Amino acid sequence: MAIPILVAAIFCIFFVAVQIAGIAIAMARLRRKAPARLGDCPPVSLVRPLCGLDNFAAETLRSTFELDHRSCEILFCVAAANDPVVLLVKDLMAAHPGFEARLLIGDDRLSANPKLNNVVKGWRAATHDWIVIADSNVLMPRDYIGRLFASWRADTGLVASPPIGSHPRGFWAVIECAFLNTYQARWQYIVDAFGNGFAQGKTMLWRRGDLERAGGIAALGREVAEDAAATKIVRDAGLNVRLVDCPLAQPLGRRSAGEVWNRQLRWARLRRACFLIYFLPEILSGGVLPMLCAAILAHACGWPELPLIAVFALFWYGSEMLLALVCRWHVSPFHPLYGLIRDLMLPALFVGALRGNDFVWRGNAMQVARMRPTQVSAPLRPPLRELAAISRKRLRALRPRAS
Repeated sequence: MAIPILVAAIFCIFFVAVQIAGIAIAMARLRRKAPARLGDCPPVSLVRPLCGLDNFAAETLRSTFELDHRSCEILFCVAAANDPVVLLVKDLMAAHPGFEARLLIGDDRLSANPKLNNVVKGWRAATHDWIVIADSNVLMPRDYIGRLFASWRADTGLVASPPIGSHPRGFWAVIECAFLNTYQARWQYIVDAFGNGFAQGKTMLWRRGDLERAGGIAALGREVAEDAAATKIVRDAGLNVRLVDCPLAQPLGRRSAGEVWNRQLRWARLRRACFLIYFLPEILSGGVLPMLCAAILAHACGWPELPLIAVFALFWYGSEMLLALVCRWHVSPFHPLYGLIRDLMLPALFVGALRGNDFVWRGNAMQVARMRPTQVSAPLRPPLRELAAISRKRLRALRPRAS
């Protein structure tokens, strides 16, 4: 009986130490805020690939026109002219005639990655040496460009930001916040604190010459995920990927259980395919295994099991809540419940990532192994006309009224 007690105790101590150290490192890294560069930022080409209408599409796309960096050309990229987001973008451009903005339509089949194919025309049309690629669902603060340049150093090849879930509506949207914020973003900033950052496709600041020397925009098609390819390109050049000090918000709105599951499974399979050595330790992450070790230890020592597990869970998820509070992320008083549900999903996601290669992105069924996209016959979001009408109404409501 002494050996199981010893093993359980060792594992409990190990997991607790990792949790405390990880939360402390993430807090220290996220509290390190370099002042955003303002007047000395160079001209920038801002490329935003669009496909369909996300929740809060009017707000996120409108934020493109509210940046305080005016030496910025805006390039909206859409694969098809009948995409419902086209009407929204045209309304925004008409409402902000003082901005240098263009809408580029066309589908360049450069790779198996539909998003990258959409970005190609924007990259080629960009006139500046500094290019930002930002997803349509990123909510840009006014100092967005300054934040990106504030993280650039002499040894930097790319600045990126993980998405921070905000404005959740409903149970599963809060679960997605638990995935994005106190789990995925936390670990990304822990790794970044040791100078080993990973690119995130939500926002990427490039110096054109760095990517051109690696083969140009087509080089991002070497991996099924463009951010994985970007990470490898930058590291192969002897440079570093850096994360912004203040990660950027992604408004979520409502999410269904299927949407959350499919998105997390897609990302897990991409991580497994692109960075297997970093993916495998994920089986040890989350709070379920530490709580099992605590239960085994309590049972072996004759201690009350349920109270001990409850105290352990409050410590585990309470530390996550503290991180969210310090970083001013969304946090719910029921976070221990949301965090536990997330962690119960992690082993199933891990097994699902190992057992399959299929995933669906923006209506395209893909396989991480073969990297061959096939068009899904059913549309990804059936009520697109209704979403377009809602977004246009939001846009009209957001416009300032004439005095």
